[in-house]
Amino acid sequence: MSLTLQQQLQHIIDHKTKPLGALGRLEEVAMQIGLIQQTTKPVIQHPHIIVFAGDHGIATTGLVNTFPQEVTAQMVLNFMHGGAAINVFCRQHKLTLKVVDAGVNFDFSSNPVDLISAKIGYGTKNYLNEPAMSVAQAQQAIDKGKAIVAETAASGCNCIGLGEMGISNTSSAALIMSAMTGLPVVTFTGRGTGLNNDQLQTKIDTLHQVYEKHALSELKEKPIELLARIGGFEIAMMAGAYLEAVKQKMVVIVDGFITTAALLIANAIFMAEKQKSLVSDWKTLIDHCIFAHTSHEAGHEKILGRLGVRPLLNLSMRLGEGTGAALAMPLIQSAVTFLNEMASFESAGVSNKE
Repeated sequence: MSLTLQQQLQHIIDHKTKPLGALGRLEEVAMQIGLIQQTTKPVIQHPHIIVFAGDHGIATTGLVNTFPQEVTAQMVLNFMHGGAAINVFCRQHKLTLKVVDAGVNFDFSSNPVDLISAKIGYGTKNYLNEPAMSVAQAQQAIDKGKAIVAETAASGCNCIGLGEMGISNTSSAALIMSAMTGLPVVTFTGRGTGLNNDQLQTKIDTLHQVYEKHALSELKEKPIELLARIGGFEIAMMAGAYLEAVKQKMVVIVDGFITTAALLIANAIFMAEKQKSLVSDWKTLIDHCIFAHTSHEAGHEKILGRLGVRPLLNLSMRLGEGTGAALAMPLIQSAVTFLNEMASFESAGVSNKE
């Protein structure tokens, strides 16, 4: 009887010149990548980090943020000029970095920088008063995220990590996680860019008000409507990016708090399409993702636990930008390299314990 691909991969891993399981999580990652790529000789080609940036209308109120909305545009320019943490890590690990204007409240046309322009609008509306965007805009953002990743895959990239930038996007992420899990919004509400205790309480009270206003508890099965009510253009675009990356059989690296919220949206869309037989027999979108790190942001560890996943790193980071994904990428490359290049007991002439 022929072995399944999983059995073949396990046999190769177990017969490397090491004790069984001695490479720990790297063995799990090697197995997962082999299954994603459907081969016993997986490769990581031209890995990319794509950072999606967008503004949130709620940021203009100052109720949930300490930094002004203008910082989003300023940080995008910093990305383009190579000065941010994600630039440093991408240079160090030889990763290609792309930055996308998904909906920043700024006109970048006069700036001589290399930026992917996919702007849906100049920031979302203030969801404290009205829906953040229309359903049509949410779908448009999803479609643009898909198109960006399809183009990236066509360039020869088969491994992608997503990042984000957007003042107040931790609030949108907290609302999404609360709506998708049914847990109180306070479970996922953290200090973001540095709120003190009084400011944190104001943020919690504000988000609770938003949750009730938009009846988010009723939108768990309506992910695009949920995005329209309280999402961000960058979060919607990342959801589309995840969907396309899995379709392209890319290795997908999930960064932190906000990117995990986008993944929840993408997985809900995926499962709805699966029920309509519009996608293949994949179990869930989650099975095709490697989780980079546990964010120090409130609730991230809890949501990862509910998803049943174990990130590779726990460095108490909460920066975003795809920095966790960039730091995890060398470990992922190492997992593939040991699988392909490490000698077996037989090829090395090393006695194996029976």
